Amino acid sequence: MPLALYALAAGAFGIGVTEFVIMGLLIDVSKDLGVSISAAGQLISGYALGVVVGAPLLTIATGNWPRKTVLLALMAIFTLGNLACALAPDYWTLMGARIITAFAHGTFFGVGSVVATGLVAPNKKASAIALMFTGLTIANILGVPFGTWLGQAFGWRATFWAVTAVGLAAFAVILALVPRSEVAPEKSDLRADLAVLRRTPVLLGLATTVLGYAGVFAVFTYIAPLLTEISGFKEAAVSPILLVFGGGLIAGNLAGGKIADRWLVPAVLGSLVVLAVVLATMSFAIHSQVLAVIYVGLLGAAAFGTVAPLQMWVLDKAQGAGQSLASSFNIAAFNLGNAAGAWLGGAVIAHGLGLGSLTWVAALLPVAALAVAGLALRLDRTNALGAPVSVRS
Repeated sequence: MPLALYALAAGAFGIGVTEFVIMGLLIDVSKDLGVSISAAGQLISGYALGVVVGAPLLTIATGNWPRKTVLLALMAIFTLGNLACALAPDYWTLMGARIITAFAHGTFFGVGSVVATGLVAPNKKASAIALMFTGLTIANILGVPFGTWLGQAFGWRATFWAVTAVGLAAFAVILALVPRSEVAPEKSDLRADLAVLRRTPVLLGLATTVLGYAGVFAVFTYIAPLLTEISGFKEAAVSPILLVFGGGLIAGNLAGGKIADRWLVPAVLGSLVVLAVVLATMSFAIHSQVLAVIYVGLLGAAAFGTVAPLQMWVLDKAQGAGQSLASSFNIAAFNLGNAAGAWLGGAVIAHGLGLGSLTWVAALLPVAALAVAGLALRLDRTNALGAPVSVRS
């Protein structure tokens, strides 16, 4: 794998820390800025909204730029956004800074996926995407716990100063390692790029992503109460157990990329089946502490086992026009799934079904994603929809 992919992974690492570290700092932020915990929690929702809105807007705005220039500009936005977070004097300034930072998120992963696939042989494209996303998984294992400790020990602003430094480092390695000649963009035509969103296979691919990841976050958002109230763990045990989740993320991410390189359609369908099975059987496993730990790791593996196949599938269906835009929309779809899953999980708990039913309900979402994917495959076989579609099986 080219060194440039590791530079992309460095950027993904910084973005991953920024997105998730705020979860461990909500109490510190709420106390320092004089807001409630629930208001501080909206900093997470605000970031997700920034990803959903910013991904297509920035991708369109930078469509005619060389992709290396786009990546450097995004890392500059990311770095300045985190600097603004570190200096934010009040809650709303912090919210605005978080949203600005999030604008770089979707476009970085969207354009980065296209760049990554252009750096390797055709039979390694999904693995290249997986390698870039490894930065995101490592952020969950190492960056977020360290950032949380740093913020709790030295104040939450110290964490954002540290992430600002990560942004500068990522900017430097992308500047040094990503070759400009390898990432020259195709001529961008906004109308043609947007036309890709009228392709039914692309829309169905995006819907598959939303539904699949909604199932993951319907459970993962509430993993702490599941482990403490049902499995019987003490609160202090949650963080070490989440390291198992992080290990599963890395294993599933790399395995999903390897399988998708050889059999894209089976990788998409198989990863969704595995996710549905893990979520459904987790309903029983969560009552045993040993099985609960094992299933937390399996959930991580199943969750990120879908990422590279789904991202590659949408890119595959967008061939010919608008790949960067479709790729960025798919990153937005992941985040929309995160928000929808968290909302659904909360609704299940609030309406009296209880934590124990959460995994059963969540399992229905990847099943729905399978149905959508099956519809897309059926349409592929019956007509070309006037657009080039290449499906490897």
